[in-house]
Amino acid sequence: MKQHLQGEPDNQENGIYSRVTRRIMPILFLSYVVSYLDRVNVGFAKLQMMTDLNLSDTVYGLGAGIFFIGYFLFEIPSNLILHKVGARRWIARIMISWGLISGAMIFINSAPMFYLMRFLLGLAEAGFFPGVILYMTYWYPSARRGRIYAVLMSAVAVSGVLGGGLSGWIMQITSGVIGMAGWQWMFLLEALPAVLLGAIIFRALPDRIADAHWLDANEKQLLIRNLQQEELVKQHMDLAQVVRSVPVWHLTAIYFTLVMGLYGVSFWLPTMIKATGVSDILSVGLLTAIPYFAATLGMLLTGRSSDRYRERRWHLAVPMLLGGLGLLLSTLSHQNTPLAMLWLTVAMAGILSGIAVFWNLPTSLLGGIGASLGIALINSMGNLAGFASPFLIGWMKDLTHSTDAGMFMLTGSLLVGAVLTLMVRPVDSIIADTVIKGSTQ
Repeated sequence: MKQHLQGEPDNQENGIYSRVTRRIMPILFLSYVVSYLDRVNVGFAKLQMMTDLNLSDTVYGLGAGIFFIGYFLFEIPSNLILHKVGARRWIARIMISWGLISGAMIFINSAPMFYLMRFLLGLAEAGFFPGVILYMTYWYPSARRGRIYAVLMSAVAVSGVLGGGLSGWIMQITSGVIGMAGWQWMFLLEALPAVLLGAIIFRALPDRIADAHWLDANEKQLLIRNLQQEELVKQHMDLAQVVRSVPVWHLTAIYFTLVMGLYGVSFWLPTMIKATGVSDILSVGLLTAIPYFAATLGMLLTGRSSDRYRERRWHLAVPMLLGGLGLLLSTLSHQNTPLAMLWLTVAMAGILSGIAVFWNLPTSLLGGIGASLGIALINSMGNLAGFASPFLIGWMKDLTHSTDAGMFMLTGSLLVGAVLTLMVRPVDSIIADTVIKGSTQ
């Protein structure tokens, strides 16, 4: 190992990072699969719940989106707490509390109760995703994070692949069992893994490199040194500086457009598939797996290519353009199920591939407490689109009796995001300016 620290070939270092990945990524990946499913399974519940409770599409859109108001309010405090108390305790707390609240969704019986439970779910889950993004910066230098973020974000796609069929199957076979509706059983059963994984994380996840008992002293030294070298050229900012930072707000605007696309599609995908002429709930669930499966492949390939070429902007802008094009063409062909599914698949693959690459930009620029603040700010403000998007689509659907206007809105959002992305200065030039500025002070 000592020879390696002095310049031995990279294959041994790669082996250490591979071991880190095998140790921490499986449980975080599974946790994000469960997190995303508990967040968007309301889209499947809608197929029964809205009729059972006599709720409109506007009510559904508002309830789906109000999750992100609670999420927004507690996002920055949550990431600051994680930075202070450690990932193991805080991520475990998040998962157990959101699992309990998600299971309690079975008690929804009115629009106000729907709004309240979705708001509380957002409060409980706030900080999970930005906390995990921040946690990755405790282990991997930026040059290695592209594919790691792609693997993590592919949990969204895997959740869609597994969750669609699972949700449809649960709702179909459990309807009426001991007097509970299928959507109630779905909320209850899909909440249990979050509580279980939270307990596992509390026992098994190391907070930082120094806590990893499965690394020896030399291996820890190597990983820490790699991170320390990178920290020298990052911007370390306090809350006031983060809030005043133009690049942070530029990145926030880009993320807002991405989230508009993601949750506009995610919350309404089952409804859009049903509108093409598919009536059976299980068939709708199985068809939703197709776009997510393609997105899994797209995310992994885009993340690997982004790391290989050390390029982020075009690897983000092009998927956003594909996402917008896919939504546009799926809307124009919504009466043809195979063709609509093809373009919905292109749209989902583009949107999720873009999100996988996006997080390389802020984590390459921000360090220390500024990273926890900046990541939380970008994620919380950007996720307000998760409120706006499903609500506006629901309102437009009640107004026009079609989701077409909403999909055109999402297309425009993604196109604007692609333009904003190409306006971002390359990370290397920003870092160079930071180093020059620091040397003249």
